[in-house]
Amino acid sequence: MSYYNGNTSDGTVGKFVSPYYWWEAGGAWGSLLDYWFYTGDETYNSQLSEALLANVGPNWTFMPKSEVTTEGNDDQAFWGFVSMAAAERNFTNPPSGSPQWLSLSQLVFESMAARWDTVYCGGGLRWQIFQFNNGYDYKNTISNAGLFMMAARLARYTGNDTYVEWAEKVWNWLDEVNFIDTSVYYFYDGASTSDNCTDISKYQWTYNAAIFLAGSAYLYNYTENTIWSDRVKGILNGMNVFFDSSGVMYEAACEGVQRCNTDQQSFKAYFARFLGLTTQLAPDTYSAIISLLQSTVTNGVSQSCVGGSDGVTCGTTWMEVGWDNTWGLGQQMSALEVTQNLLIGSVPAPYTAQSGGSSPDMNETGTPSSVYVYNDNISTGDRAGAGILTTVALVMMLGIAWALASG
Repeated sequence: MSYYNGNTSDGTVGKFVSPYYWWEAGGAWGSLLDYWFYTGDETYNSQLSEALLANVGPNWTFMPKSEVTTEGNDDQAFWGFVSMAAAERNFTNPPSGSPQWLSLSQLVFESMAARWDTVYCGGGLRWQIFQFNNGYDYKNTISNAGLFMMAARLARYTGNDTYVEWAEKVWNWLDEVNFIDTSVYYFYDGASTSDNCTDISKYQWTYNAAIFLAGSAYLYNYTENTIWSDRVKGILNGMNVFFDSSGVMYEAACEGVQRCNTDQQSFKAYFARFLGLTTQLAPDTYSAIISLLQSTVTNGVSQSCVGGSDGVTCGTTWMEVGWDNTWGLGQQMSALEVTQNLLIGSVPAPYTAQSGGSSPDMNETGTPSSVYVYNDNISTGDRAGAGILTTVALVMMLGIAWALASG
């Protein structure tokens, strides 16, 4: 929370200090929601609730006017994950008249599903929402993983099989375009629409695999269809690429060459979070996953988080002996998530509407009384700024790819 200034005159409610983008703030609030649930510490709950409600946007889809020009499908999904977790964990419901956690999650899903694009590559979500952003012509696994995860969780919570059909649709499309290698359960980054998604960038990121692991566990838990349990086992086996010989997790695509950017330094947080969730939804994975989390803490995190002037600053790589002299929000989130998920066996599994979940759905809360049409209200200046920011992100991604290829 030392990276948060949303409660000051210089900050924006819900956002963390520069250089952390809005999407990572969604990731961080998800970490803090689970922190409360696992430990019972309510210190940050009021700030968490304030942050979520301040960023729902005029359409209650986590598309606030301050962020929408640079927002991608994956960014929106990470805020949707928090509202879904709030519903599943029975986090205090917002006041009457405010958007509710479950209805928020449903509206996020609907807005994402409406962008399913069959014109290029036969389906799938693009990385970017608006065509004036660089990256609009790229279909990436993480954006589709977000849609898959929201569908899987909503299916289990609501009992509505339409969400199962959407989850199957996303998985099947990713398989068809070879973003998933189901022989080893590797999940690749994505491809451009310019060549119909045939030239695939085969970088593997921890959070892609983890989201599909947990999403498959949700679907198995709900449907009891063994195809999902088989996928859980396959994905878990494929994750060995993200652990070193001593059982310490690492970001294989960038950590070894010390090229992880600000975003990528937080990926292990989501990796650990969704590993923990998987143990609750597919209990036969508990021993294997807890062993991996424990070895990561014992052999990695505990000896890394000794840096800085405070003596508790965590580094990017936990494979080195001692602190690696890096620091940041992503590093702290990752260490927190790995550690707190060791408590997963002491808390209830995610609630559903049938097992005690109290968050009302769209039928009970309705939707915003007026709909804001973004395409008609985004200025030329906003578009230019969005293009610059997205170009920076693309250059950073390409720079990492070049370094990995030449290193």
